[in-house]
Amino acid sequence: MPELKNRLREDLTTAMKNRDELRTATLRMVLAAVSAEEVSGREARELSDDEVMGVLRREAKKRREAAEAFAGAGRAEQAEREEAEGGVLAGYLPAQLEDADLAALVADVVTRTGASGMKDMGKVMGAVQGAVAGRAEGGRVAAEVRRQLG
Repeated sequence: MPELKNRLREDLTTAMKNRDELRTATLRMVLAAVSAEEVSGREARELSDDEVMGVLRREAKKRREAAEAFAGAGRAEQAEREEAEGGVLAGYLPAQLEDADLAALVADVVTRTGASGMKDMGKVMGAVQGAVAGRAEGGRVAAEVRRQLG
C-alpha cells in the first residue's frame, strides 16, 4: 500500500479519536476521492504515491476555487470552511515555490530551450511543469511564462 495513503488513513484515525471534526471530514473526503480514482477506468488498481499526491492537489484546488466562489457570493462562513479544509490538505502537499524561485526557474528553462516568443509557450510550459513537479499551480506557472515570453 502506498505510504501516503497509509499516512492519510492513520491521520484519519487519529483525528477521529481526537474528535477533530474538520480534519476527519477533510481526510474522509480525500480518501473517498482516492478510492474513486482507484476504481475508475477498466479495472481497479492501487494508486502510487505520486497519483495520490495528484488527487490531493486536485482536491486542494477544488477547495481554493470553492472558497473564492463562496466569498464572491457573500457566503463567508462556507468560504472559511473551504479554506480550512484547504489548510488541512496543504499539510500533505510539498511547499509551494516562492515567486522569485519560480521566475528564476522559468528564466532558466527559457534560456535552455532558446524560446523567443509566445509561439514557444507550449515547449517552455512542458519543461517548467516537469521541473516544478507540483510545487506551483499551473496558473501561476503559465502567468510567469507569459510574462517572460511576452
